[in-house]
Amino acid sequence: MEAIQSSVLSGPPPNLSSVQVLVADRLEEVQRELKRIIVSDFDLIEEINEYLLLMRGKLFRPTLLLLSNRVGDGPAEDAVTLAAVVELVHLATLVHDDAVDHSVLRRGLPTVNALWTHQIAIIMGDYLYSRSVTELTRLGRLDAVAVLASAANEMSIGEMRQLTSYDALEFTEADYYRLIASKTASLMSAACEMGALAGVDEYRKPLAMFGHNLGMVFQIADDLLDYTGSEAVTGKPSGHDLRERKVTLPLVGALRNVSAAESGEIREFFTLVEASEKNIERVIDIVDARGGLAYAKEQADLYAGRAWEELARLPADPAVEALRDAVAYTVGRDR
Repeated sequence: MEAIQSSVLSGPPPNLSSVQVLVADRLEEVQRELKRIIVSDFDLIEEINEYLLLMRGKLFRPTLLLLSNRVGDGPAEDAVTLAAVVELVHLATLVHDDAVDHSVLRRGLPTVNALWTHQIAIIMGDYLYSRSVTELTRLGRLDAVAVLASAANEMSIGEMRQLTSYDALEFTEADYYRLIASKTASLMSAACEMGALAGVDEYRKPLAMFGHNLGMVFQIADDLLDYTGSEAVTGKPSGHDLRERKVTLPLVGALRNVSAAESGEIREFFTLVEASEKNIERVIDIVDARGGLAYAKEQADLYAGRAWEELARLPADPAVEALRDAVAYTVGRDR
């Protein structure tokens, strides 16, 4: 495991563009598919669709699906459409999450609920989900429906677990891993497995497990960025999770080492109706000083090693090399 982790982390991390080189042409097709699938003759939906495509992310999940599809040079007939469907499901979860959290910014742009209403945001998320299912039905891919439905169910349960976690500071490390496995890793796992479904079916299991572990890395890195990243990088203010009183791995890792006084400060912070920048900076300082950031980085590295172990079960292939780079890119997001 140590040798694998060392290989993952050696040298500067690759950028996403280099990860996507092998499937760059197909990602352009994915963007065209996104527009085709969500087109509507209802003016308001079409207006929001256009806005959502403007604030679309980096197509990381479609990239994983297309690279997984390339492993073993299997068939690729449905892969582009499946990749677009995965991105739409991801987009739907973001629209719903922003509405639930009353977030006003996403990737540096106003959220749907901020520009329109929370009700419209919820309905729009439902529309994206329904268009995704409709498209899978059109393809006749019941195998893909089963994989994606399972992931959507996991994501919904994860969101409900988070909403019903009443005492944030009783949130354990096991609770955290269970939550991010549902909310983030489930869809990345589904993306990789669906790539194999449309390609070489025998690689479904290792690619699904690869996607799970990569998803764990991705969310831990994202949670680290909330403590260390700038708004220019993340598209939202630092300490965003703390503002929403969300406990993530850096804080969980620090809480085991804090003094009684520091524990009291953190508990008081979680009682504040509105936290100031000074309050947030103080919690971040405690988390850093008590090893929370370092611990979260160690756990990200651990899951990165597990992701690489799954890739070692696959044949030598340019797509597998690109997936290795995807691990290094994801780990590097917190560096």
